[in-house]
Amino acid sequence: MPENKSKLLIPAVGTVLIVAGGIAAYMYFKGGTAGDISGAVPSAKVVPNEALMATYISTDPKVWAKLEQFGTPEAQKLVAKGLENFNQDVLNDSNFSYEKDLKPWIGGVMIAVLPTTPTKPAQFNGTSPTPNGLITKKLPETNTLMVVGIKDKLAALNFANKLKGQKGVTTKEIDYKGQKIAETTSKGKPTYSAVLNNHVVFAPEKQAVEQAIDTFKGEPSFLTKEGANTILSKGVNLENTVAQVYIPDYASTVQQAIATSPQAAPLPPQTLTQLKSVKSMVFGVGIDDAGVRMKAIANLDPALVKFQYQNTPSQVVSQLPADTIALISGQGINKWWSALVEQSKDYPEFKQVLEQARAQLKVVNIDLDKEIFGWMDGEFGFAAIPANQGMLAQVGFGGAFLFHTSDRKTAEAIFTKLDTLAKTQRINIAPRNIGGKDMIEWQVPRQGALLAHGWLNQNTLAVTVGDSVVDAIASPKQSLDSSENFKAVTGSLQKPNGGYFYLDMNKILSLINRFTQQSQPLPPEANAVLSSIHGVGITANSPDNSIAQMEMLLALKQKTK
Repeated sequence: MPENKSKLLIPAVGTVLIVAGGIAAYMYFKGGTAGDISGAVPSAKVVPNEALMATYISTDPKVWAKLEQFGTPEAQKLVAKGLENFNQDVLNDSNFSYEKDLKPWIGGVMIAVLPTTPTKPAQFNGTSPTPNGLITKKLPETNTLMVVGIKDKLAALNFANKLKGQKGVTTKEIDYKGQKIAETTSKGKPTYSAVLNNHVVFAPEKQAVEQAIDTFKGEPSFLTKEGANTILSKGVNLENTVAQVYIPDYASTVQQAIATSPQAAPLPPQTLTQLKSVKSMVFGVGIDDAGVRMKAIANLDPALVKFQYQNTPSQVVSQLPADTIALISGQGINKWWSALVEQSKDYPEFKQVLEQARAQLKVVNIDLDKEIFGWMDGEFGFAAIPANQGMLAQVGFGGAFLFHTSDRKTAEAIFTKLDTLAKTQRINIAPRNIGGKDMIEWQVPRQGALLAHGWLNQNTLAVTVGDSVVDAIASPKQSLDSSENFKAVTGSLQKPNGGYFYLDMNKILSLINRFTQQSQPLPPEANAVLSSIHGVGITANSPDNSIAQMEMLLALKQKTK
């Protein structure tokens, strides 16, 4: 929601609560919502079923308090300063404090995105002059509805009474089907709100509040929308959930987002078909003992799914060194490639690029599909490894690529061809034995090794970029799976899975500071935040072709004095 609209929440909510009742209703005001994630379902009951998506944010203090166990002293000061600034902004705009005036009674917030109002699409087809004389299209605006839970109605009423002396705010009542709507005007901008039992609904457009009232009185709600009930009731099963996003019709939501974006181009039919493979999606954020965890679950249409994730045995993790900076691993590149080739039939531009790549490789007698991707049928890992010598010493890292394959013969044949091509470019092809493993290095005169390749075992091919990287891969002193940092970042992610995305933030920060200290040092605030992070871990899996799951952990360091 735009900032200027969100700042109108306090006077709008407060004024409508004045209208809602009096001290005589004391016993009634003792009830209310809890403010945790369980409040999403009751809130969805007053959101119209036309809503494209909804986000529920918990206001339960116990959930947010989990963040207090993390961070360096510098990062903790930044968080405290941010909260102080937020409170001052609220205070300056409305003479109220979130901590004292809002926190006691606000019980969870749901923000729903509704389709544009009937009058808005007509604007999209018209034009309007801009200050420079150009003619541009008017775009439909996003229509939002906020549903605020009331966990303590007496505290809410006291807050409303405190607003009676508020200056610069005017309010008038509008009757809609026997329900009072408060039109609150502040700084010339009207907002609309109404009390619906244990909730206050609030929107910049009156029609959205009217729709919420219709829903409250029995019209179909977001909870009854096809696909919504399941994702609302199940969620993503996170510990200490602070927010969840619900998208019951994924394709329609993306189309609406594109329609309201001035830069976005219309979707081609092929892309729309792919979008329809995702029926619904739920995304959540939670805070647990490891850090901030995010999960997304997509419900798929099996008939439209082109590719299914394969679980990996995660063996490449044990073949990489413990000081690995970053990693992307997975399974079955050849199947990914086949799915990409199949989809290229629907995209003429991409198909043309693909055919050009095939033709260029045929000139040097290489088959792109069979010799480059065909043998990559097992697990793979792409990693950034520290490099302290050779041509990449100044950069600080090189690359390692591991491929498990059941077709060693084809893999060996293509690298024999590549070695022959390298010789024609005056690159020295030199064999090396490292830790009992035979490796082939491509050496550039006076610069050291450019690339190396060889077999770590019967079915694992290693390709490295950087002079010292081949030694770290062929003969690692300690493996990545024994690294305490890797365990902290990935140890609690879902298993089995389709592979990992991993960042070691300590090493990333060291590289950043190395590159910026002579030009423009990293701001102290950014350095404090990054220093509080162990790393980032992401994984995904697909139990069957009707569901796909993604999990991400921002692993945080425990609080230090």
